Amino acid sequence: MNGSIQAFLLASRLRTLPLASACVMVGSAVAYPRVTAVNESTGAFWRVFGMILLTVLLLQILSNWANDLGDYENGADGAERTDRMVASGQLSTAVMKRAIVALGALAFCCGLAAVVVAFWESSRLVEGIAMVGLGVLAIGAAYRYTAGHNPYGYRGLGDLMVLIFFGWVGVGGTAFLLSGKWDETWLLPGTWTGLMSTAVLNLNNMRDFNRDADAGKRTVVVALGWHKAKVYHLLCFILGWLAWWVFALVIEPGQWRGMGWIAIINAFHFVHTWRVWRCNEPAALDPELKRIALSTSVAAFFILLAQTGGTA
Repeated sequence: MNGSIQAFLLASRLRTLPLASACVMVGSAVAYPRVTAVNESTGAFWRVFGMILLTVLLLQILSNWANDLGDYENGADGAERTDRMVASGQLSTAVMKRAIVALGALAFCCGLAAVVVAFWESSRLVEGIAMVGLGVLAIGAAYRYTAGHNPYGYRGLGDLMVLIFFGWVGVGGTAFLLSGKWDETWLLPGTWTGLMSTAVLNLNNMRDFNRDADAGKRTVVVALGWHKAKVYHLLCFILGWLAWWVFALVIEPGQWRGMGWIAIINAFHFVHTWRVWRCNEPAALDPELKRIALSTSVAAFFILLAQTGGTA
């Protein structure tokens, strides 16, 4: 394999993509009954779903590339980070910057295509422009996390942006594009995906706690300190799962199948919080990070199956 291609694949951190797709799967699940209530054909639904999913995955890769570049330029990563492509010298800053611009343009085109297909027949120009605007903001947020001058990830705002874009915007925006309607109760499942993603980011920052503190990268973990970060981590799971169960059992009772599987993942997540609570070595958290990211994406997939006709 060409060295540059392999370097870009490594910089893409493909293991992060399943978690990024969770908001699209959950947003599609909450929209599906509203779509099928007025249209027996689901062909358009799945076409738009595919374009939204591709856009979100491209944005996640864009964020990962920008993180690889930004952490090097802002001093968080040095040559010892052989897992980072720019810091280790496997990709130059100029090459990475050009690639980020190209990928950002591709993500914009995919998002624009999703909006056009979703609103083509309804001619809802204002809503379409608003969704395109959100897409532009998402591209900017993906880049500015750790890249550019004074990135917000270095000021403890990364968690909030993850909650917004991989939670409320990801779920609500997906559901709105697919159904053409808005329901404020979608903020509840959006809170679930957003806080699960925030928990993964927090776990990542707990693992990198000492290195980030030394580099002046003021994440929420660095600001709170190691022990309070554990409390914060637990709250992400408590509030996130509470939001989901209120939506599934109170707002839409009886409309969700396969919730036994979701409850099992819920229990698994709280076992995870106990292991994190007892952990005193940041490096030991890496396996937990992988488990939570994957289990959250599996739960989101089950939620999608629960509404689209699959058995869960």
